[in-house]
Amino acid sequence: QLQLVESGGGSVQPGETLKLSCLGSGERLRSYAIGWYRQAAGKEREQVACISDTGFITDYPDSVGGRFTVFRDHAKNVAYLHMVRLKPEDTASYYCAAVKGTWCGPHATMDYWGKGTPVTVSS
Repeated sequence: QLQLVESGGGSVQPGETLKLSCLGSGERLRSYAIGWYRQAAGKEREQVACISDTGFITDYPDSVGGRFTVFRDHAKNVAYLHMVRLKPEDTASYYCAAVKGTWCGPHATMDYWGKGTPVTVSS
């Protein structure tokens, strides 16, 4: 069974950069599309990135406006979320999730979830 572990979260100032990692174990991630999600206190969970199983297709909502980049390394069984020009409204717990197959649209039912890593953006 696939297990996902996120890392790389932390506290940063507005405008700074973070790179989150999602390490898979138990199975190869190459068979899964990977989504990154976030949930802020009192708000609904939001998908902030999706990358296809091949890594060739990515998608982002307008809320992250070109500041976030998702990519993956099949050899290392890892997916990443690179976040630049962070804003206070990016403060949330960030989760990666996997769904068997090619794609993970915003309303996809994901098969596996990590436990999350916190990101705080504050001056």
